[in-house]
Amino acid sequence: MYKITDACVSCGTCAEGCPAGAIAEGEQHYEINNDVCLECGACESSCPTGAIVEE
Repeated sequence: MYKITDACVSCGTCAEGCPAGAIAEGEQHYEINNDVCLECGACESSCPTGAIVEE
């Protein structure tokens, strides 16, 4: 399972690269819908700030 931390700058790169469409903009920053997430790691490798971590 992946999580987007407060280091997120809301650039949207992770959402664009998510093959499942599991990432959307939230109130504070982008968020991952774990019910849809494929746990492929594409978002983690695409994040320019390293804000996505595996839990």
